[in-house]
Amino acid sequence: MAFYKDERLALFIDGANLYSAARAVGLEIDFRKLLKEFQSRGRLVRASYYTALVESDEYSPIRPLVDWLAYNGFNVVKKPAREFVDREGRKRVRGNMDVELAVDMLEAAAYCDHIVLFSGNGDFRRLVEAVKTKGVRVSVVSTMNATPPMISDDLRREADTFIELTDLGDLVARPRRDTADAPPLDEDD
Repeated sequence: MAFYKDERLALFIDGANLYSAARAVGLEIDFRKLLKEFQSRGRLVRASYYTALVESDEYSPIRPLVDWLAYNGFNVVKKPAREFVDREGRKRVRGNMDVELAVDMLEAAAYCDHIVLFSGNGDFRRLVEAVKTKGVRVSVVSTMNATPPMISDDLRREADTFIELTDLGDLVARPRRDTADAPPLDEDD
């Protein structure tokens, strides 16, 4: 994977997609390490994280992450998610950030040399094609090492470079916790 120290670099992270891909291969992303890793590869001008959030009085498990990212160098782009009940009566959340990510990435093509997209969503194939016509190199990070693969074949082919998420593993993920090394749970607690 070719990165050049003098190139202007931007990261675009599809939060839900990266979470699903990382989970599928047993990784937990450490966003501090991820930011440092890509700062070391070029002149990082922007790191954007896209997510839909349920706006309610209830606790949201993603809220602490979103707050941490916002305070630690990430441009967090969020919009309210819709809650609904599916046919089986289960509470579901729907929120799509594809348009926001696409618009921002096209705008970034004017001031970047290399864009790294963290997503396997095939809907971004045309976006990658359009950004490349502006002379910007595009790398896509996702995984083929899941069943099924978490990246669209069309997106992988369109990218200048495909970066396998598991190859970045130690560089951007928290160390794996081996449950065999964990102390036994005290059932009296």
